[in-house]
Amino acid sequence: MDNIYLLMIIALAALAITDLVVGVSNDAVNFLNSAIGSKAITFKTIMIVASLGIACGAIFSSGMMEVARKGIFNPEMFMFSDIMIIFMAVMITDILLLDFFNTLGMPTSTTVSIVFELLGAAVAVALIKIFALNGNFSDVTNYINTEKARDIIIGILASVVIAFSVGALVQYVSRVLLSFNFEKKAKWVGAIFGGVALTSIIYFILMKGIKGTNYADDSFDLIGGLTIAKFLEVNVISIIIINFILWSIVSFLYITFFKNNIYRLIIIVGTFALALAFAGNDLVNFIGVPMAAFDAFNKWSASGIAADKFSMGILTGKVETPTLFLFIAGLIMVLTLWFSSKAKSVVKTSIDLSSQSETQERFEPNFLSRIIVRFAMMISKYFSIIIPNTLQEKIDKQFDKPVVPLAHGKEHELPAFDLVRAAINLVVASVLISVATSMKLPLSTTYVTFMVAMGSSLADRAWGSESAVYRVAGVLNVIGGWFGTALTAFIAAGIIAFLISLHVPSMVGILLLLAIALLVRSSINHVKKSKESKAEDSLNKSESKSVQGVIEESADNISKALKRVGKINETTISGLINEDLKKLKKAKATVVKLETEIEDLQNNIFYFIKNLDESSVSASKFYIDVIGDLQDIAQSVGFISNISHKHINNNHKSLKKNQAKELNEINDKLNNMFNKVVKVFDNRSFNQVPSLLEEKRALLNNVSDYVQIQVERTRTTESSPKNTTLYFSILLETEDLLKATMNLLELYAEKV
Repeated sequence: MDNIYLLMIIALAALAITDLVVGVSNDAVNFLNSAIGSKAITFKTIMIVASLGIACGAIFSSGMMEVARKGIFNPEMFMFSDIMIIFMAVMITDILLLDFFNTLGMPTSTTVSIVFELLGAAVAVALIKIFALNGNFSDVTNYINTEKARDIIIGILASVVIAFSVGALVQYVSRVLLSFNFEKKAKWVGAIFGGVALTSIIYFILMKGIKGTNYADDSFDLIGGLTIAKFLEVNVISIIIINFILWSIVSFLYITFFKNNIYRLIIIVGTFALALAFAGNDLVNFIGVPMAAFDAFNKWSASGIAADKFSMGILTGKVETPTLFLFIAGLIMVLTLWFSSKAKSVVKTSIDLSSQSETQERFEPNFLSRIIVRFAMMISKYFSIIIPNTLQEKIDKQFDKPVVPLAHGKEHELPAFDLVRAAINLVVASVLISVATSMKLPLSTTYVTFMVAMGSSLADRAWGSESAVYRVAGVLNVIGGWFGTALTAFIAAGIIAFLISLHVPSMVGILLLLAIALLVRSSINHVKKSKESKAEDSLNKSESKSVQGVIEESADNISKALKRVGKINETTISGLINEDLKKLKKAKATVVKLETEIEDLQNNIFYFIKNLDESSVSASKFYIDVIGDLQDIAQSVGFISNISHKHINNNHKSLKKNQAKELNEINDKLNNMFNKVVKVFDNRSFNQVPSLLEEKRALLNNVSDYVQIQVERTRTTESSPKNTTLYFSILLETEDLLKATMNLLELYAEKV
């Protein structure tokens, strides 16, 4: 039995490596989004700077290991065998939970997950011990460090409000002082801003961060025999003043002699600082549990006492983490940052929600987001009344955005936000996280960086009347996911701890194999989805300024759309006839993506019309009609896939043989027609359009005949109302699909 604990230690080491990979894949958004969103520096430079920050942060982060050892539970109340069950349950749960969020492309908090996993597993093991001793449920408070756990949870939740408020306040003040034309301000303005920003970063990261390392308690003659920690406490004001003067001068010289933008330098230093703070604060989330288990194992092995008799009170003391382990952890984090495809997919949500320009909104409005936006508009109107008009006009002028001349269709190349907001995001987030690190609080870097970015977006008026309700809904969804993380982590870790306690050797093996299988499956699905996304024919916005150019580009979109419609319809009919729910779900999901792309084309109509030459304005009507017909086609095939899925999902009667035969005949003819139409548009052989229209009319007549046949069947032999309704709906919607396709063909017949 003793050998099982050695195997568990080896398993925990492997889990720690895996946890570093999946954790960094999710948390990369925390320190990359500002630099990437502002496009201040190249992506390669961003990655190099972030990698250096992670490496330094990992090496100097040993002071944070205590949370996993005694921050959540009272170790003296548990035996070594209990602690190993808790730690194993925590690591298995953490890996699966973080990988799940990575697959969704949603940022979550590694800090919240580890805290609530420790809490859930500790509560489960404590209850097992209590019930074995015939104790009371209330005795669980003796096992859990309720005061520390409460402080950690309150700190994490408070970080949401604090980060949002501070980010909004600092951004608003900065914008009022600097405006969007900050590059035209006097050199001394940039120097002062640089002095404040760099002083904040240098002091809180390099100075306050030192207090969380082993070097903080070393004394040096150079500073009067004081320890570094004591010296920093005594000389706070003087250090800040000296740093401000020094970095203001450096900023002024940097602007004057190097002719460079000080905001880019701040973003570089801020990215390094935030990556360092991330590694210093979050490394405990990834290796704290395995390190605590390794320490406990060493002391238990040397004791000669049985595992279920050896008290874990020894974990209450402070234990240094070997620098070699920290170096290896930092190296794994850096490699993950460079090579993880999931790390790149998580960044998009945060950047889109904070973008200054219009984006394809990912989240749908909900009741709460509408109420919040309405309330905010009421507050804004109230303040506009009480603030003098002259002052309001001056403030509004500072928020006027400069017009950037850019070729139509290239708007996606603009940065999501400017350098001032990126700098504010990095400075404020770095300061807040570094303060928490120095106080040994496992503050959620995800919560802080995300909420700072959202607060600065609000203050910067990035959430306008046309986007606010979507952005607020997005923020609420992300925050809701965070609370879901806490609840899921608590319950899942508790269940896994309970399962392991039933029979440690067998359950550990089973759960590890299950975790490996789920991770492999997740990776395969991610690769598969990435390949499918690349292979799929995406619709493109029109960039042409002439009628002929619009005709050519629209022909490409029609070809791609009809090719996808044909596949969707074929998948739907096949899934319906064979009662294959998986196929029907896939068809539904594919329709949604197609409809979203067509809607994006429709949203681009404003910019398309603005971009047209005066001699080509007639192209706008043609373009609008094409998009309208594509929408009708997508809606028809979407309706067919939805009702088919609903019919099978509700376990209604399957189609009759003659109905299935007729649908297959229609589907074959329809696919044949779509293939011909796609070939016509691909080859631009529009002279064949008249013959295609004749074939379409013939197929339309066939569908009408089948409708009449079904009417006769209903009167004589049909006995299933649901079946009849489904069949009629598919036939009638197929007629609409054919008519919309004919409209497209007629449009080109008239133009060409």
